Amino acid sequence: MAQHTQDFEKALEIGRPPNIVKLFPNSKALIVSGKAIDRAMIAKGQAMTIAANGRNSAVIRGALIAAQKANAAIIIEIAKSEGGANAYCAVNFWNMASHVDGICNELGITIPVAIHADHYALKGDKDIEKAKVEIPSMFDAGITSIAIDASHLPDDQNLLANLEINQYIPKWASLETEVGEIKGTQGLSTPDEALFLIQGLNAHDISPDWIALNNGTTHGIEASDAGIQVELTTAVHKAIEKYRVSGAQHGTSGNSSDRLREIAANTNTTKANVATALQMISWGLKVNDYGNAILDTDGNFNKVTETGVTEELWAEMVDYANGKGLKKGDYKKLNLPFENKIVGQSSEVRDRMAQGVADFVHNMLVNVFNAGDTAPLAIEAILKAGSYDLGPKADRMEDPAEWTSEKIAEKAKSLDSDKGPAGDFDD
Repeated sequence: MAQHTQDFEKALEIGRPPNIVKLFPNSKALIVSGKAIDRAMIAKGQAMTIAANGRNSAVIRGALIAAQKANAAIIIEIAKSEGGANAYCAVNFWNMASHVDGICNELGITIPVAIHADHYALKGDKDIEKAKVEIPSMFDAGITSIAIDASHLPDDQNLLANLEINQYIPKWASLETEVGEIKGTQGLSTPDEALFLIQGLNAHDISPDWIALNNGTTHGIEASDAGIQVELTTAVHKAIEKYRVSGAQHGTSGNSSDRLREIAANTNTTKANVATALQMISWGLKVNDYGNAILDTDGNFNKVTETGVTEELWAEMVDYANGKGLKKGDYKKLNLPFENKIVGQSSEVRDRMAQGVADFVHNMLVNVFNAGDTAPLAIEAILKAGSYDLGPKADRMEDPAEWTSEKIAEKAKSLDSDKGPAGDFDD
């Protein structure tokens, strides 16, 4: 048996978290905590991997095919708006792990994969109370990583919400936190806000693996190429450097490959979310280097013949969208009503949908994100830990006595915080 095969088998034996072992006792899919994925990118250096939003089953399949070819550790995720209780996608928090496990076993996928619940939004007390029941149910269903997003709230309430909900997240799971709701150039995050959040978490023995920022990007279809502010991202990461928190880059669709290479090379980012571009490609729509769909002279999407869904199904999707009055940025809402029709197409069509995604993702992993050959590094991290639980990256450095609820509220008053305009900015 080859050494790399021995390593994979050992990682399979010890690296799968308890929920995954319980759900899939006979599986050969290496579903792991996102901690292993993050540490693989750190080990390689100047690398980040794709967190592919699996809005449909073809996206998941294509992303896994690409990662296997690139020998890259990756993340498959769905956001709360996409796959939560009020989802607009058929893939959701409770079936995503089953999708991944099934595809990995079918295709012989051997790279490590984390199952991430993205943008788990906490916008007030009702959300927090619901989360205390819902988050454990998600881990019961195979989630191995979660992003707690209370960035909609004032800074002190953001921190307090993270503290309150953390006890419902397994210690072995990877954790993402967020400061600054994703609103483009408005409501930009600051180094002081990020430091406040990370220090407060550290004081309570919480060591996030990632922090997401509003660093100038948006979700969905990007109307301009203003995009990610690399210098701001670098400044924020520098401010929290000693706490060893990696960056999570949201809204990569709409940013050029050169800018994304700059993010990988010049910041501590190890996770890059890609959603809209993969959805469009799976349907067979023409996109540019930025991952944005290219519109024709009449402002309509360009459907490329003999790619993605059939021409007949695409025409039906457009008619449905027009009947519902959906704008171009709301075509994401076609995922739920059309998933069964998509999977009901011929194998040839389904395969070309997945292959289109695979070609795009492979290029991103290898030529843009520098994530090629990170799968063995993730396995190495698991073997070094001897467990599915890789532990925190940083020890406690802050005094808990200085981070009580009262002192958190007082400290927050000194922050210069701009939350930007009100509105629905969920992905």
